[in-house]
Order: sequence, then structure tokens, then C-alpha cells
Amino acid sequence: MHTLPRIAPAPIGNKGLWAAAAVLGLWAASLIYLLSYPFSLTDPLLYVFVLVQTHLYTGVFITAHDAIHGVVAPDRPRLNTAIGWVATALFAFNDYKVLSRKHHLHHQHSGTFDDPDYHEGNPAFLFWYYSFLKEYISVKQVLLMAVTYNLLKIVFPWENLVVFWMIPAILSTFQLFFFGTFLPHRGEHHNPPLNARSQTLNHIRAFFSCYFFGYHLEHHAYPYLPWWRLPRAREQTAKVVAD
Repeated sequence: MHTLPRIAPAPIGNKGLWAAAAVLGLWAASLIYLLSYPFSLTDPLLYVFVLVQTHLYTGVFITAHDAIHGVVAPDRPRLNTAIGWVATALFAFNDYKVLSRKHHLHHQHSGTFDDPDYHEGNPAFLFWYYSFLKEYISVKQVLLMAVTYNLLKIVFPWENLVVFWMIPAILSTFQLFFFGTFLPHRGEHHNPPLNARSQTLNHIRAFFSCYFFGYHLEHHAYPYLPWWRLPRAREQTAKVVAD
């Protein structure tokens, strides 16, 4: 096991708030625009917009995740928590308190059977993805999504709701699972208690794959770093840990 460099927490100021505002604002603005966008399956832009909205949905979760670690507004814990609640609610009506508890368990027991994100004995991708969804999707969420869909359907076309609101939400769970759980935690690890690995150093690919969440070893080693500071941490660990 390599000894990772020491990276001390550094003041964030309002940068976490600006990052959260940018992600949540872009997600909301994009969704509002797309819910009234002329729907046509022959329009190539439709598929581009689905991918964009999926990425923004993932950013909503990453914002909630940073709030769980207290790095959206570290000097204002109540505001930090409030933003976390909003972001988790926007992400298919997740419960911030439940998500926070499970995520801290994930860090405490990473890559073990006490880890709520870990597979239930079958590490195959689809089985693990199913157990991941089962862990985080509740009946209450499904009901709230159904009620919200039927209310929004009064105003917006159902096709737009399905394609630009529901499908990106589902695809983002795949994105988060694949880049933030499956790839970093699959197989054997030799760096307990972190039990995580990072993707190859490439900031452009890391951002578009999952907001640098693929730099997962760094996240577990330095959980006090917001997502936008993980690239610098990855550059430092790359000097001692091979890709």
C-alpha cells in the first residue's frame, strides 16, 4: 500500500455555494426549457439534450453529496444542510437524512458487506446495480414521483416529462453507480480501510464522466475536499499511486 500525500483542508469560502448554485441553476433552467421543447424523435438535438440533462442530474446528486460532507457551505452549517435537503429532494425525492447516514456508513465500511453501497455477494454489474437501486429507492419516492408527474402533466406534454425529466433521472443513477461505485470498488483492494481506486488521470474525462467522482481514492482519502478540488488531489496522488 502506498503512502498518500498529506493534503490539509483549505478554506473554501463561498466557492462551494457558487458551485452548488451553478449546478442547481443550470439543471433547473435546462429542465424548464426542455419541458416545453418541441418533441420529435427525429430531432438529433433531443438526444443531446437528454445526455446534457443526465449530466446535470448527476451534478444535483454530487451537490447533495458535498453537502453531506459539509463542504457546500462549511462556515454556515444550516445553509449547507438546507442546500443538501433541496438537492436530494430534486434528485427523485431522496431523503437527505437517510442518504447522509448511509453515505457515512459507506465511508466507514467501504468495500465490505457492512457498506450499503457494496454488492450483496454477487459482484456482477447488473446484480450489483440492482442491489444499489434497491438500497436507495423507496416506495415513498416512487409515489412522490408519480404524483409529481401527474401534476406536471397538466401543464407540460407527457413526452417531454418522460424524456427530459424521468429518463435522465434514471440514467444518472447508472452514471453515478458505474463511475462512483462499480469501477472504484469492484475487485480486490490493497489499501484498507479506503478500499477504493481512481480512474486514470484525465480531468476532462473525469469531469464529464461524473464530476471527478471517478477520482474516488482521493475522495475517500480526503472526504473534506469538494468535488471541484479532487483534480488537484489526483495530480498529487498520481505521483505515488500508479493509474
